[in-house]
Amino acid sequence: MQGSKIAIVGGGIGGLAAALALRAKGAEVCVFEQAETLSEVGAGLQVSPNGMRVLEALGVAHALTDRSMQARAISLRDFRRSNEVLRIDLKALPEDESYWFVHRADLISVLAEAAENAGVILRTSQRVTGVIGAAGTGLAFADGSDFVCDLAVGADGINSVLRPVLNGVSAPFFTGQVAWRAVIDNTICHPPHARVHMGPGRHVVTYPLRDGRALNVVAVQERREWAAEGWNHPDDPINLKRAFAGFDGEVHQILAQVQKPILWGLFRHPVAAVWAQEGVVLLGDAAHPTLPFLAQGANMALEDAWVLADALDAPGTLADRLASYQARRLPRVKRVVGAASANARNYHLKPGPVRIAAHIGLRAVGRLKPDFMLRRFDWIYRHDVTKDGRV
Repeated sequence: MQGSKIAIVGGGIGGLAAALALRAKGAEVCVFEQAETLSEVGAGLQVSPNGMRVLEALGVAHALTDRSMQARAISLRDFRRSNEVLRIDLKALPEDESYWFVHRADLISVLAEAAENAGVILRTSQRVTGVIGAAGTGLAFADGSDFVCDLAVGADGINSVLRPVLNGVSAPFFTGQVAWRAVIDNTICHPPHARVHMGPGRHVVTYPLRDGRALNVVAVQERREWAAEGWNHPDDPINLKRAFAGFDGEVHQILAQVQKPILWGLFRHPVAAVWAQEGVVLLGDAAHPTLPFLAQGANMALEDAWVLADALDAPGTLADRLASYQARRLPRVKRVVGAASANARNYHLKPGPVRIAAHIGLRAVGRLKPDFMLRRFDWIYRHDVTKDGRV
């Protein structure tokens, strides 16, 4: 990769992580972001051990954890009484594995600072409209300019400009679910747990951010009415409170503080059939969008970034190296996408025998085999792309 000229479309988590990883291999890297600033406000995310390993290898983990909260548990709760159905004790993770609640803006800031210090060029207010050249030898911009490079990396999310270049235009389908998100003050002394309040056809996830002063809120509801895809559609807080009127007092107390919720529709996009061709490659949501029910979207983007740089630094033609990247990532991300979709069904069980039996079973597992549920996620959390990158 020494001296290769790489253009990255998208200054989000995956794009900046890829920039750092590729720069470490000797590439000349330029990141193009259409927003005016490299920042994302008002949202939290969970970085699990598999994602933290990439951040550690990139040399930014310490800077991030200084601004974040280490997660101690995942608590599944009944929506009516806040009684705990199951606790997944994250303190039981091995010493070399840690799980963190992170403000998205903090992760972007840490990655951007490290990238600039490494010599990555960051350009904002640059809207990419497509590629130039039959094989994609550069980028075309809305202002009529272009940028010639050896490889263009599409890290520009679910509305990727580069994905259709490789796969054509495909229409996502509405899942029948919408989600609200907000960050509020942590006035209830919420512990460092991810609490999942499970109700019929809906659930609420809460966890603290930074030093515990802030609280991240994501509320998901099944509905027939379509809502626009994306992360920046303001909604009336009354709609949010009405949707979760039957939930317990803690949820009411939390939602009462939400003044400016953001609403978005949850859509399913197929995992891209083609991730790369000579001159263009995809990563993160541009290649494999996933529903937010396993907290793995950011982690998969981090893994992609590392494996892409590793694959490109290997011997062989560019086409062979790009094919190796897709082959190493495809089985894993397909499994994660499927597991995330299944979690939505598990959280939204309707009242009746199935819900009762499921909760009885979870409580029994929690008492008799307290580490069983945590071990179920070993295939996610213990995966280490920085060692061999293979499934």
